[in-house]
Amino acid sequence: MTIRVLLADDQEMVRAALRAVIDRREDLCVVGEAADGDQAVDAASRLRPDVVVMDVRMPGTTGVEATGRIRAEWPHEDAPPRVLVLTTFDLDEYVHAALRAGASGFLLKNSPPDQLAHAIRVVAGGEAMLAPSVTHRLIDAFAALPAGLLPGTPAPASDRREPIDALTEREREVLILVARGLSNLQIADALGLTQANVKSRVNRILTRLGLDNRVQAAILARDAGLIPPGR
Repeated sequence: MTIRVLLADDQEMVRAALRAVIDRREDLCVVGEAADGDQAVDAASRLRPDVVVMDVRMPGTTGVEATGRIRAEWPHEDAPPRVLVLTTFDLDEYVHAALRAGASGFLLKNSPPDQLAHAIRVVAGGEAMLAPSVTHRLIDAFAALPAGLLPGTPAPASDRREPIDALTEREREVLILVARGLSNLQIADALGLTQANVKSRVNRILTRLGLDNRVQAAILARDAGLIPPGR
């Protein structure tokens, strides 16, 4: 199946470079472009892509705001597209806000072409794309942000320990490994499960906790004390 991608970036040259990288892959296809957040929201609704590659900083409606609107204002019965945020990573607070808004992951703008293609595939498959070298720094810093620090950001999940306590012992084990940044395959190897079984358990955990993605699950686990900071 071809993964349909929408590009949202205010720089035409960046969009052209991203399109060139993506369209070289047989399983990826760019179906549209947007030059700002408002255009991204409109194009996502019209084109219904699988993944939106979203620049975090754009004039007018930012990538953060557009991400939240795509998820909150989705007019169709099927699930909204996954959002992969592009960032220079020197502006952590914007990445944090995008994750709060429901983005499924982030990627550095200077990442190699193969990594961009891989990230799109991972996000389209329902997993979070977090670079291993910065996963813990990102989640720890995000969890420390005061609620409402940036416009449109919901309160942190520190008051949601009760739903976690309702998880089974195996589900808590899976949640802890998600919080440590492990992929489904790595979790399967660690717990002696099949990858399909792990994927099913992760989806069930997200549903029971009322979360959108693995990133939010990792942050919730940190806030609830399942993972000490820096681990």
